[in-house]
Amino acid sequence: MDSKYVRYQAGIANGRGRYPGLFNLANGLANGGRLSTQDWASWRRSNDHYDAAYLNPSTVDRSIYDHAINPTAEAWFKCTAVHLLVRVEFYTDLLSRYDVEWQVLHSNDPGRLLYEDDVQIIVAPHERE
Repeated sequence: MDSKYVRYQAGIANGRGRYPGLFNLANGLANGGRLSTQDWASWRRSNDHYDAAYLNPSTVDRSIYDHAINPTAEAWFKCTAVHLLVRVEFYTDLLSRYDVEWQVLHSNDPGRLLYEDDVQIIVAPHERE
């Protein structure tokens, strides 16, 4: 059975026990000054593409990623958002080249729905084992 949602995230939990998403991980490399000049330029172009391609949920609901209100919120792409998923490989390759562990998850029910649009959902995830 095919899954409805897909998430790319850290392979190792952070200090809060959460698994940051793909864009958060790549942004951390860029903002931390760890990317080469060429990789930084490619990251910037790719981020600009995604910023133009779909809505940032926090522009609709500023509380969606507020750690005090939704401390476990995580974004999942809808598998039907093929036009967004085809460019994810840039980020997975970037993370791998900089030795950042990542994983991909698939689910039909990743958690309690906090937000939804045509390409993504934001959920408070179910507890994972």
